[in-house]
Amino acid sequence: MSRVLLTGAAGMLGTILRDNLNGWQSILRLSDIKNLGKTRDGEEIIKCDLSNIDKVMDLVDGCDYIIHLGGISIEDSFNNILEANIKGAYNIYEAARKKGVKRILFASSNHAIGFHKREDMLDANSPMRPDSIYGLSKCFGENLARYYFDKFGIETASIRIGSSFPKPINRRMLATWLSFDDLTDLVKKIYQIDRLGYAVIYGVSDNKQKWWDNSLTSYIGWKPNDNSQQFENDAKLTAEINNHDDPAIRFQGGAFAAAGHFED
Repeated sequence: MSRVLLTGAAGMLGTILRDNLNGWQSILRLSDIKNLGKTRDGEEIIKCDLSNIDKVMDLVDGCDYIIHLGGISIEDSFNNILEANIKGAYNIYEAARKKGVKRILFASSNHAIGFHKREDMLDANSPMRPDSIYGLSKCFGENLARYYFDKFGIETASIRIGSSFPKPINRRMLATWLSFDDLTDLVKKIYQIDRLGYAVIYGVSDNKQKWWDNSLTSYIGWKPNDNSQQFENDAKLTAEINNHDDPAIRFQGGAFAAAGHFED
């Protein structure tokens, strides 16, 4: 019997994966600080504040794998992100080390590299250039995952998620869109492969517009099937007016790169 822990299960992507992964493994253990509703067949629900190490130790106990989506997914104050994203990620990895979990999916973000220009093609070896405090926390999480692999052999796929929505909501997302089906397939591939090691993967569908190259992690065998091209003539997208000098257009992070410092 395999037990998979899904943190952040009440968020948008957590909700999608809760549905799409139902029955995939023997038990799906769901966690969030928000209400997750009624337990379904094959599920366990444990409410947990990830900044509390003792509660995280109990949460991880008995799990074989972890899908770590938990934390704040937008820009916020440093103190809030420190508790949810930085301490939360550390607690997950430390609990994994002590409880014997050997493979983790870490939900990173394109905002870890958001200050690269749009004309730059990036791969897994491209330097981090966070565009926000939120993006900075994802850089920490990626480095944390790398450390726990080098030091303790805990394998991680750090997924730099692009824009995972039912469809692109602006023209930027024609390049960054990740369909829910492609996301689900990627999650499954990460746990099916015999050896993962430490991998940085761009979570993006097979879009016509491309900023990111996943060839360095092609050994995983993930090939997205969907393409944002089907939405490129959407009236909302064609009506969008952009200034090419706007930081939101110049940089891959979009609005995150253009926004001022949150603490100001």
